Amino acid sequence: MNPLGTLVYLRRNASRTLPLMGVIVLAVLLICAIVSLINSIPLSVKTIYKYTSLMMGVSPRGDASRTPEIRKYIEENCPVPIGHIALCRASGTEVKSIVGRWEFVVIAFEPADLQVFLKRMAVTKIEGRVPEEGQPEAIISEPVSRNLQLKIGDDLLSPEKADAYSPKKVKVVGIAQTKNWFMFGDKAYYQANHFPPIDFIIVTAKNPADQPAMDRWTLHRFKGNRAQVISYLEIERQANEMFKTLYKILDVVIGILVIVITTMMGMLINIYLGQRTQEFALLQALGYSRRALMSRVIKETAWVVIGGWILGVLTSVGMLMLVDRLLMHPNAYALDLADKTALMYTIPVPIAIFTAAILTLWARFRKFDPVSVVERRLV
Repeated sequence: MNPLGTLVYLRRNASRTLPLMGVIVLAVLLICAIVSLINSIPLSVKTIYKYTSLMMGVSPRGDASRTPEIRKYIEENCPVPIGHIALCRASGTEVKSIVGRWEFVVIAFEPADLQVFLKRMAVTKIEGRVPEEGQPEAIISEPVSRNLQLKIGDDLLSPEKADAYSPKKVKVVGIAQTKNWFMFGDKAYYQANHFPPIDFIIVTAKNPADQPAMDRWTLHRFKGNRAQVISYLEIERQANEMFKTLYKILDVVIGILVIVITTMMGMLINIYLGQRTQEFALLQALGYSRRALMSRVIKETAWVVIGGWILGVLTSVGMLMLVDRLLMHPNAYALDLADKTALMYTIPVPIAIFTAAILTLWARFRKFDPVSVVERRLV
């Protein structure tokens, strides 16, 4: 109803205001997409090894005689109630990640221990079956199946695979439905076919919430001793340390993007306001104060900036959903569609653009002479 309302000009001049909003949308999309995809790298690594947060491993570093001593020490001194202890064998393999192949481990359990740890991994259903005792067989989780493109009957380990070696072909006989990554084999087969003949220990806390406390205690107690502790806390620390430099580079890139986009938007807004010189002059000549005109333009700019930011965020989520469906999910890569860090990185964009707009507006109105415009001195 008000011909000079805040949204009137924006609606009637969509051909001018929508391009401005479109630039903001593209800027937010660019930053949000870059940060989300960068964050997916450490997130994928942590997701791959997340299963270690449900248990802790201790290796005697090649000395088989140390295994009983380590086990006894843990049983007698662990500060939290122990849920289960298992003596296992293991061999190495690899899985795919966004930045290449990462080392993984096939853990070989005795049948009774296997059932305990399948339950610990929150397995809801098994397609196929569990490995038979003494047989070259393995059960893998559904994310591993997607990641390595394996199905029941395929080779998990083989004499021909340098990065996944076993003297015999180890067949996948079961695929477990769970979000945790794991590969479990049979210990009797490993004892008969894999070298060296050394058991390592896997321990779980009775209460899963106590697992971090158990991990911290074990890392402290065995530091400097002839025992290697494998825990999620250590993996998480190494991942954070590994990607620290990457995030510093990301900060520089985002900073440069904000400066470039803000400068570009300042120039566009200057052109946009220049096209409205006659409008401002006529309104001021009709009695509108400079303060009222500035207030109106500030509100219009706020609508454009905030609207562009919201649309940019929604567009980013839509694009990331497409990327997740076509690229990430088929390979079991992790991508957070609601990445709060990516959202926080986009906030400087509307703030910087709005600040540039206000400064441009103030510079234009500071020496604005409506009479000269009306008299066509500047037109």
